Amino acid sequence: MKRVLTFGMVVAVGALLIFTVSTDLLPFGSFPQRQVGEDIKNAIGQQILVEAPEDTGSANVVTSVVWGYRGYDTLGEVTVLFTAVVGVLAVLRAVGKRE
Repeated sequence: MKRVLTFGMVVAVGALLIFTVSTDLLPFGSFPQRQVGEDIKNAIGQQILVEAPEDTGSANVVTSVVWGYRGYDTLGEVTVLFTAVVGVLAVLRAVGKRE
């Protein structure tokens, strides 16, 4: 009985996710419009696609966003990953010495 209930819940959540994605998302590659005062402008995503090569000098838009617009955020993520790797290596080294 428990397996049937669990399977039913998984199917219901999956159906809800598929329904939500199929009805609420914009078509692939399109950006929502935003209203600023009385002007309707393109979303920030479209502005980045147009202005990133000129602003950052990079031909690759993804690289320009990661390193140009979100540089400090990327630096923080790299610092966290580096700290995690060093911590795991320290724990594994300590365990290896005890054995």
